[in-house]
Amino acid sequence: MDAGGPKGKQKSDINVTPLIDIVLVLLIVFIVMVPGLSKAMKVVVPQVVQTATPPKPDPNNILIQVEQDGSMTLQQDKIDADGIKAKLPDAVMLQPLNYRKVFLKVDEDVKFQSMVDVLDAIRVASEEAKKKSLEQLDKFQGQDGGDVKVAVSLKKRVVAAPVS
Repeated sequence: MDAGGPKGKQKSDINVTPLIDIVLVLLIVFIVMVPGLSKAMKVVVPQVVQTATPPKPDPNNILIQVEQDGSMTLQQDKIDADGIKAKLPDAVMLQPLNYRKVFLKVDEDVKFQSMVDVLDAIRVASEEAKKKSLEQLDKFQGQDGGDVKVAVSLKKRVVAAPVS
């Protein structure tokens, strides 16, 4: 075996032939793989539809608003907590089965206890509506309509900045 150096010494040059073989194999692999990796997926971007008038509210939606002074409205009618317990079950019964929802809009300065009282009234009304559904079980073909779902939103007042 020849060490390749003068007078029997070893040669310090690097043998690049295996390195070139490896680089060429990697180059071929990348040339084959890159077109497969760059396949584009179709993306559907949602289009913004601007309308001149806002959509009309769904008549099936029940809206309860609690104002800063503690007064409440069911849809547009002024009402108190006992009125909610009395009128809400009938309104909930008009909603489609399994889609019973009440939207609760609360002013940001309302005391927490007032909101808890309204949520409790909604719970009681939900139980009453469920009881009425169970009484009319034949009419609903064995479905009870489930509980009422409540969506709560906080009304923030916008304070205009003083003009100087």
